[in-house]
Amino acid sequence: MDFLLDLIATVSRWSRGHLSEISLGLIATLLVLFGPAINAWVQGRIGSFNFVLRTLIFVVVCVVGYGLAMVYLTPLLTQVLGHFNNYTLAPVLLVVMFLIGVLADRS
Repeated sequence: MDFLLDLIATVSRWSRGHLSEISLGLIATLLVLFGPAINAWVQGRIGSFNFVLRTLIFVVVCVVGYGLAMVYLTPLLTQVLGHFNNYTLAPVLLVVMFLIGVLADRS
């Protein structure tokens, strides 16, 4: 049991040094998974608009919306993950990655 706790603490300490990269990867993966649904929703809402206006809105949503999400959600997720201690960080990251994998498999 001590070996398992030591392994979890070691992986958590290593992960803590790379939380910004891990957070960036998680946010990017979620945007890739949910991007098509968001794009379809936006297209459904602006489908009756003029072509030029529709294109501009879509570009703004994709470039500005997704860009801002990457820029502002990554540090927020890093901060949230930083609150976990060394015995919970690695298991939380594993569960989150597993859940993202399940979502990816279903889509």
